[in-house]
Amino acid sequence: MWRTEQTYREWAVRFARFIAPRLPYAAGGEEVAAFLSAMAVEGRASPSAQKQALNALVFLMQEALHRDLGKMEFKRAYPKQRLPTVLSVGECQSLFAQMNGTTLMMAELAYGSGLRLMELLRLRIHHLDFDRCRLQVFAGKGDKDRVTVLPERLIPELKTHFTRLQELWRSDRDGNTPGVWLPEGLDRKYPKAGVSWEWQWVFPSRELGLDPVTGIRRRHHVSDNLFQRALKQAATKAGMTKRVTPHVLRHSFATHLLEAGADIRTVQELLGHASVETTQIYTHVMRKPGIGVRSPLDQPSAVPGNL
Repeated sequence: MWRTEQTYREWAVRFARFIAPRLPYAAGGEEVAAFLSAMAVEGRASPSAQKQALNALVFLMQEALHRDLGKMEFKRAYPKQRLPTVLSVGECQSLFAQMNGTTLMMAELAYGSGLRLMELLRLRIHHLDFDRCRLQVFAGKGDKDRVTVLPERLIPELKTHFTRLQELWRSDRDGNTPGVWLPEGLDRKYPKAGVSWEWQWVFPSRELGLDPVTGIRRRHHVSDNLFQRALKQAATKAGMTKRVTPHVLRHSFATHLLEAGADIRTVQELLGHASVETTQIYTHVMRKPGIGVRSPLDQPSAVPGNL
């Protein structure tokens, strides 16, 4: 995907700066290992960032420059457990009250279905199942597919939204606009799928954009920066002191489900976590830790002054 290509290019540039004035053409496994170790020790990078850099540099050196890296020994990044930022139900309501239109719908859907930012932006018409209140995520993080809940309250608004989108879709067809981008291989297997209704973006951009890979002017999904700015502005207007990002809505989705009594395994599946240990982080930020646990000061037998 284009975003992966961009990320790999960025790591290649950072590596080139690290070994300057030497060029990557003359580098080998030792230089790559030194870069990865510096990320862990000096840059205090996360394991996921280090793994991403490793994948990018292995591709650069072995596939692009045809350099054999051999066996590399480097300092592994130490995993850091950060508590997620979570909004209360009231804070979510205050946030949404400062938004309107399509960005409000996007925010409510991200929160109501527990979506990552790019999962939200890459939704297609056929990913939403109104009759069964299901939302399908294809090629999510780790290239995994999953099914999550589709909020019933949003269905009437989404249906109205789809009616407006059909007008835009017909306008594009009347103007012979090229079809939307399709996942790898599908455009060759189904060359006309990009112009069909079911493959259109749920949240398309207003203007046509230049496809950086093919050079074709087509309609892409809405910009991630646009949605993030709208969310930040709404948080500021609501007077929030927490840093609100699209992923905070996903954190809030998981935490509120657990607080409402949902089984942690169910929440794990809805989020698409490979391990339940990843989902358990939300038990540390629940309003009431554990299941039915109360502070001893809140127990009926607690007598002020005698504790």
